[in-house]
Amino acid sequence: GDRMWHFAVSVFLVELYGNSLLLTAVYGLVVAGSVLLLGALIGDWVDKNSRLKVAQTSLVVQNSSVILCGVILMIIFLFKTQLLTLYHGWLLTLCYILVITIANIANLASTATAITIQRDWIVVVAGEDRSKLADMNATIRRIDQLTNILAPMAVGQIMTFGSPMIGCGFISGWNLMSMCVEYLLLWKVYQKTPTLARKSAKVEASELKQLNVKKESDMKPAEGVQLIIEKDVSGFEPQQEKEVGCAARIAEPFITFRDGWVAYYNQPVFLAGMGLAFLYMTVLGFDCITTGYAYTQGLSGSVLSLLMGASAVTGIMGTVAFTWLRRKCGLIRTGLISGVAQFACLILCAISVFMPGSPMDLTVSPFADISARLFENEPLPTIASPEPEMISATGMPNLLNGSIAPANSDPEMSPEPVPLISVSLLFAGVIAARVGLWSFDLTVTQLLQENVIESERGIINGVQNSMNYLLDLLHFIMVILAPNPEAFGLLVLISVSFVAMGHIMYFRFAQKSLGKQLFVCHTPDPKAAPDSSPPGNTSTV
Repeated sequence: GDRMWHFAVSVFLVELYGNSLLLTAVYGLVVAGSVLLLGALIGDWVDKNSRLKVAQTSLVVQNSSVILCGVILMIIFLFKTQLLTLYHGWLLTLCYILVITIANIANLASTATAITIQRDWIVVVAGEDRSKLADMNATIRRIDQLTNILAPMAVGQIMTFGSPMIGCGFISGWNLMSMCVEYLLLWKVYQKTPTLARKSAKVEASELKQLNVKKESDMKPAEGVQLIIEKDVSGFEPQQEKEVGCAARIAEPFITFRDGWVAYYNQPVFLAGMGLAFLYMTVLGFDCITTGYAYTQGLSGSVLSLLMGASAVTGIMGTVAFTWLRRKCGLIRTGLISGVAQFACLILCAISVFMPGSPMDLTVSPFADISARLFENEPLPTIASPEPEMISATGMPNLLNGSIAPANSDPEMSPEPVPLISVSLLFAGVIAARVGLWSFDLTVTQLLQENVIESERGIINGVQNSMNYLLDLLHFIMVILAPNPEAFGLLVLISVSFVAMGHIMYFRFAQKSLGKQLFVCHTPDPKAAPDSSPPGNTSTV
């Protein structure tokens, strides 16, 4: 349901605004900005509340928001003409704002769900067995890759043979059913894994009460200690709260934001997390930017769909490679090998810039197009939404520089096969690099799971999400500043440079963690107890 919505929301917004990407771009910027600013606060909320409460609350908020959005969109599609005439169209504008706001809330709730389930629950369920944790991470990623393919296909077929309104109704109904099923599954997992009830001293008692109501006698000593502590602390707080309570409450989110980023910087895996974030500063993915460029180079929609399918297959291959490499060489070395593999594949993309058929022209200023439009009062082209994988399936050719796709023109007008050499190398590199990319992503994910202490998992992973969104946002800004096809080759080179910098950061982390043992490949001990070793070295072998 979540993948269906992520794909469909941008399509719906494009449909509503007359085949323009304006609403989609606004939505993407709002989503990126919200996670960037609120990522640490969401993570802190995950840390301070019981696991079951966080999972259930975020699940209900996310699905309820999607259902509500679907209903509002259905109403807009049904009565759009009437809404345009009411209050000079301001009522329709208000509906647009409402849809984007609620959809943003759904995305924030989805972020909280991902943090608590994929970064916390899975670690507790796996226990001290790191091999089991790696297998579970890889399985979740494979499921994610498959749903990334199947969900857009299902929604696309419904909207093609039905209508956008039917698509909204289908997604709303699906999310209602899936919410009930997921809620029950979460409760069952929570019941079957008693260790999920033990989180930290602040919430241990309340969680144990919720899970084991019948074991009150066993809990009384721990609860007594907790009550004594609370009484001792509360005895000194009332007068202070009366004086600075209001100011403290206002300042608390800002303090949490600051503390979250400081804690992230002080983590032993900081460089590994930054390395992953730098991989988001790239145009070398199947988003609307690369898809639009491919259209200008003569690739058809059917060819692009096949290439997207191939990228999903190589992504799944990356999850398999991760589990195999980790068993053979250890977790940290797996990230190093994956990074080298990804960068080696992306060299093909850098070479493609200089091959026959590449439109790159260094004599043309990357800013010539946008400056000309600004000073000549021409409208800027609609370009690049921060929801890449959704728009790429809409089949819109003019995403780059407002140009018309050669794929839609007469084949006899562009008979030369030479231009395909450059774009073929580009996509060969992008698709092959997915193996290393997803293996590296899983490596950093598990490093964060194993090395971040339990009480900070939420806030650290929230800040990591913020970093990812920040670099992703910067890559869209980069494209907006240089949207002409002649500059795309320059964007490719910048992207490869950022990927290289990300892997250099990871190499530095690996070097600090393993030292002289970095290039000594041997089978790790999957049962090593993380609590008995320093945080920075829990995954070194």
